[in-house]
Amino acid sequence: MNVLPMNETSARPGESANAPEKHPEIFEVDLTFDRLGLPDPVLRGIKEAGFERPTLIQAKLIPVALAGRDVLGQAKTGTGKTAAFGLPLLAMCDPAVPFQALVLAPTRELAVQIADELSELGRHGKVTVDTIMGGERIKAQASRLRKGANIIVGTPGRVMDMAQRKLYHFDNVKFTVLDEVDRMLDIGFREDIKRILDRCPKERQTIFVSATIAGEIEKLARRFMKEPEKIVTSGASLTVNLVEQHYLAVQPWDKKKLLLHLLTHEEPAMTIVFCRLKKSVDMLAKYLGEKGIDVHAIHGDMRQGKRNRVMKDLRSGQLTVLVASDLASRGIDAEGVSHVINYDLPEDPDLYVHRIGRTARAGRHGVAWSFVTPQQGGLLTQIEHLINREVPKLDYPDFVASPKPDTWRDEMPGGQSFPTGPEQPKVNRYAAAVNPDLPPAAEQVDVSRFPGGIVPTKLPPKRMMGRIPSTRPR
Repeated sequence: MNVLPMNETSARPGESANAPEKHPEIFEVDLTFDRLGLPDPVLRGIKEAGFERPTLIQAKLIPVALAGRDVLGQAKTGTGKTAAFGLPLLAMCDPAVPFQALVLAPTRELAVQIADELSELGRHGKVTVDTIMGGERIKAQASRLRKGANIIVGTPGRVMDMAQRKLYHFDNVKFTVLDEVDRMLDIGFREDIKRILDRCPKERQTIFVSATIAGEIEKLARRFMKEPEKIVTSGASLTVNLVEQHYLAVQPWDKKKLLLHLLTHEEPAMTIVFCRLKKSVDMLAKYLGEKGIDVHAIHGDMRQGKRNRVMKDLRSGQLTVLVASDLASRGIDAEGVSHVINYDLPEDPDLYVHRIGRTARAGRHGVAWSFVTPQQGGLLTQIEHLINREVPKLDYPDFVASPKPDTWRDEMPGGQSFPTGPEQPKVNRYAAAVNPDLPPAAEQVDVSRFPGGIVPTKLPPKRMMGRIPSTRPR
């Protein structure tokens, strides 16, 4: 499959052993980090990490950021966007001022990844980094916050939570960064982001970065910035040039069987399998495990400690197959990922770019396979329009398709499908839980009115708001 060895040196924040010469579309081959205006302690950290030449996004964004300008940066995944905004923060933050920079990320995994990378690159300076994110004990985070780290990396919900508890404040913020800004400014995060940025001082520097920035998102992002300079070093075309992509036509009831066929016949080095639903992640992990595949799972309902262990094992090269929800597509940065399999084709074409960007990191070769059911031809066409390239079909003559099961229900618009039978929920237990006096007829529910035919079976979890003594570092 022409996959590079898993132990090849990573290219963050600059290059792998000979990547600049092989990939001038990613690296600034005629420039070194010591010419970008970074201070000596930061340069020492970069050098000890084994890097010499910056990527294009680093070469263009770092000088603009050091000049104090707001920046809207777009570059493909795996080209060092974290270092592009992180190195200027390490250079400009005053070690005597707590909470001076705030970096927001859409997932806990990405927040941990950013904080770890900044801490590593800033090891010779006095600027400190800490995280605020869900899934960890409030008391532990409160204890760390009292030390007053200079750079805080967090998820929006927990940042607001800690501010409401008066354990964190925005008074000293001079630098705000949104990583994966397209995800951060979607409907799910938009209000939290607005509240956070409104509470930060108006005289601040703002940097937004992402691999994809749609026109609507860019228009919204500019409302939070002052005459930002837009830097675009690469779009989806670079990702598709580095990733070998194929789609496999498959009936929905044969997807599990085809996945097992690929994993046992191709034997990829390290594979991430993406699913739409958390229940699909658990189902596939159980199925593959029963078939003798070394498989792990990660999704948002897992305990944070377990998620951290899975990510640690992935980055250390100890995993063979990881089944993941889209939560992980914005937080996985592992050198050895050779293959990405879209078990469920994403409805958002931009998400396809982020998913396949988990392979082909920093100029390496990667492979992406996508399962496409008969109802999903339109989704595949949207993806091809976005990447401006046809995704070729891949056939496996030795794969024997199965007849349609008697219990299988036809696909809904968008390509979602599910079996019927005894396991298909027929009763709206959520309605019954809210109002136990409902007559039996009222408990019946038309499953077609719920996304994917999935009926809620319990109340949403309540938010725990404990009381912790507060102190405000100044």
